[in-house]
Amino acid sequence: MVFEHHPIALELIVRNHPGVMSHICGLFARRAFNVDGILCMPIKDKDESRIWLLVQKDERLSQMVNQVEKLEDVREVRFSDDLRVFEIMQDYVQ
Repeated sequence: MVFEHHPIALELIVRNHPGVMSHICGLFARRAFNVDGILCMPIKDKDESRIWLLVQKDERLSQMVNQVEKLEDVREVRFSDDLRVFEIMQDYVQ
């Protein structure tokens, strides 16, 4: 997979219930911040999910993360330069 620009993954731990993904994606959409990839899987006893968001590094990213962290259902946000999960999934969608 070849990326233009400077991609980074945001790894979120969130409460697992209907509407969480919509709130997160809506936040990005309202700020015209594109999400290039999304993967979500339940973890632990399925009360939580891990969401990986593939985004581009730019000057707005830290502000976006601050806004995401304020969402009630978001428990943790981490940055990752490890894009393997998206590279693996790319093989399945081509």
